[in-house]
Amino acid sequence: MLPELPFRPAFTATALLDIVVVAILVYQAINMLRGRRAAHILSGVGVLVLVYLIAVWLHLELLRTLLATLAPYTAFALIVMFQSEIRRMLAQIGRRGWFSFGSQVQRRESLEEIELAIQTLAQDKTGALIIVEREIGLRSFVESGVLMDAQISRDLLLSIFEKGAAMHDGAVIIQGDRIAAAACFLPLTMNPVSRNLGTRHRAGIGVTEEADCLAIIVSEERGTVSLARNAGIEHAVTPERLREALADALGLRVSSRSAPKGPALQAEGS
Repeated sequence: MLPELPFRPAFTATALLDIVVVAILVYQAINMLRGRRAAHILSGVGVLVLVYLIAVWLHLELLRTLLATLAPYTAFALIVMFQSEIRRMLAQIGRRGWFSFGSQVQRRESLEEIELAIQTLAQDKTGALIIVEREIGLRSFVESGVLMDAQISRDLLLSIFEKGAAMHDGAVIIQGDRIAAAACFLPLTMNPVSRNLGTRHRAGIGVTEEADCLAIIVSEERGTVSLARNAGIEHAVTPERLREALADALGLRVSSRSAPKGPALQAEGS
């Protein structure tokens, strides 16, 4: 008689759907935890689990007993310590665009809010520096400023860069459809540039030397808008050029139609 083979469930369409859904949930959870304090805590918990397994394997009874005794209280301790992070994560789950359509709509609204804010800042000759993160993370620069994690809006950007405001001189960093931080410090470029460029322009170029981000600079003297990318800078951009660059940085496909109604950007030298 042949030995019975272990039961192996058939790989069906339902099983494939189950795997895909779990993979999406794990991916979204990792995205929400990435760069947050909770991610470091979970890494620490993972190390403790690894130590426990090693203690079991090597028969280290005292260490195994100690970790096993502390384990039931770990979940309660994490909930108490990180209740604010848990609330924030649940709120993100509610507002996150789980499908590409929802994400595209949110980012399109963010693009228009940024455009309107930049047009107003240029019209009022209010200096500003806005950094849009792309593939390379800007976490170290985010941590140098005032953490916000706020929805992108024209009014918020204008209040941040209001003349005389506490955060006026720093940079705003945008991650996805959120304002990650304001009043951020950025490295100044060490490459030779025009003497007419001020600190904002040098900082805008400097950060693009270290990451693939887009830097939008509004000149306080001339009211012009410049774009810095890949360690280069483009001066006196038009509203259409600004929209095109923003759409590319935000991962949108936006036609180069006229920008939202608002004050026109001034030409270089005006």
